[in-house]
Amino acid sequence: MLAVLAKLRQMNREDLPRVMEVERECFPTPWQESAYITELSNRSAYYIVATVDDLIVGFAGMWVIADEAHITTLGVARDWRGKKIGEQLLIGLLDEAISRGARRATLEVRESNTIAQNLYSKYGFRPAAIRRGYYTDNHENAIVMWVDDLHSTTFGNQYRTIKEQVEREFAQVSHHSSSEASAEGMK
Repeated sequence: MLAVLAKLRQMNREDLPRVMEVERECFPTPWQESAYITELSNRSAYYIVATVDDLIVGFAGMWVIADEAHITTLGVARDWRGKKIGEQLLIGLLDEAISRGARRATLEVRESNTIAQNLYSKYGFRPAAIRRGYYTDNHENAIVMWVDDLHSTTFGNQYRTIKEQVEREFAQVSHHSSSEASAEGMK
């Protein structure tokens, strides 16, 4: 797996045609564009896109209400999966949640989506409940996952360590890409 460093920025209305393409690739029952339009004007909501060479390759969003962050969506375009785009988006959401003073974070994930569950577990989310028949397309259960204290020393140390590891990995990828480009120029 070769990680790709994406640029994260806040989602805007002009992004919606591409976001909807990725949404349809990711989810059997995609949100309507009107839902994103509503979310973009919601002061409690925070939505971001991940871009590579100005192409939107993923998106994510959450609500931060009082001291709780609720991750509402996270999707990565099919051709960009396995390249740590989802992890970068999750870090972007968690950083924002922490900066907004959220103490806890939650999300729902399909029982069958073990790849996403593993990513969330890596970042301290733990299963807390099951929502039976939560997904309307096939009535699959959702696992509700929580981080209980984003400001605890334990979470902070773990989060910092993981982020530093990810940053080192991207630094190596960037160095490797630069070295290859230099070598190509010498031929």
